[in-house]
Amino acid sequence: MRHRFLRLLCAILPLVLLTACAAQRTSQEKTGQSKSGFSIWNYMDRHQKAWLFSYFTGEGDGLHLAYSYDGLIWRPLNQGRPFLQPEVGQARLMRDPSILQGPDGTFHLVWTTGWTEKSIGYASSKDLIHWSEQREIPVMAHEPEARNTWAPELFYNKGAYYIVWASTIPGRFPMNGTSEDGYNHRLYYTTTKDFKTFSPTELFYDPGFNVIDACFVKEGSKYYMFLKNETLEPVEKNIRMAVAGKLEKFPASVSDPLTGLDWAEGPTAVKIGKYTYLYWDKYRSRRYGAMRTKKLSKPRWEDISDMVRFPGGMRHGTAFEVDAQVLVNIQRQTADKEE
Repeated sequence: MRHRFLRLLCAILPLVLLTACAAQRTSQEKTGQSKSGFSIWNYMDRHQKAWLFSYFTGEGDGLHLAYSYDGLIWRPLNQGRPFLQPEVGQARLMRDPSILQGPDGTFHLVWTTGWTEKSIGYASSKDLIHWSEQREIPVMAHEPEARNTWAPELFYNKGAYYIVWASTIPGRFPMNGTSEDGYNHRLYYTTTKDFKTFSPTELFYDPGFNVIDACFVKEGSKYYMFLKNETLEPVEKNIRMAVAGKLEKFPASVSDPLTGLDWAEGPTAVKIGKYTYLYWDKYRSRRYGAMRTKKLSKPRWEDISDMVRFPGGMRHGTAFEVDAQVLVNIQRQTADKEE
């Protein structure tokens, strides 16, 4: 009898422990926190991936972060408060935050500092909590007529960081259709290896229409760029895709609109599991849209806008993969600050 009892206890005890840990994890995820201390889930998290989403709220209050394990449910970190507030630029805004982790583990952040400025903001971090001094990168200072530098996006390719953004230089390109306030954007870029010295700014992409908000994914030997057609009349305001064999050689031809009738902006794409997810800001209806496909080379897009959940007030940002321990450390440290 005693041996039977011990065998039964050995069989049940692991299930009890896993159930308790699962309950603890569920409770922590609801609050966006992970208390300090060891648990089975903390151990498991060190051996899997997580995904973070950088974003802003309002007019550009600072850097916010959300997290997900499946690409569908995104929960705010730091109780929805900013991790970093803007300190540079005339307007002191932090819009369109794009984060990329470099080969050495450093996270690099660029953002829009204002509506009518010729520089973009930059800062770096080892843990996404403690940040370097903020700097301005004067990417369009050499263009006296440039009206703006919007939505910079980071992409790492062949040993260099690419920064791509949208600017309007009056009279530089023909205006096809109309736009708000006469803007006629094209995409520009610079490259750097250390965020101290930068290559001269060059034109990156001219599709023949008003274009903003580029983001990039590489799959196999191909590069995929998602962008916004910003034309007001005839109305576009949608997300499209372009494909290239070389990052600097995207053709002017783009896909048909990927998004629906809702005006869309701020696309970001990321590989999660067997899918590539595309998210975008439905900015007039104040919510996010999403779709996914298994192959970008032969995309069969599935609209999953009704399946995804995002923090309230979330605006244009970037989704990116991290080691899950990065997320665990953020949860621990933001919880510790409140205790």
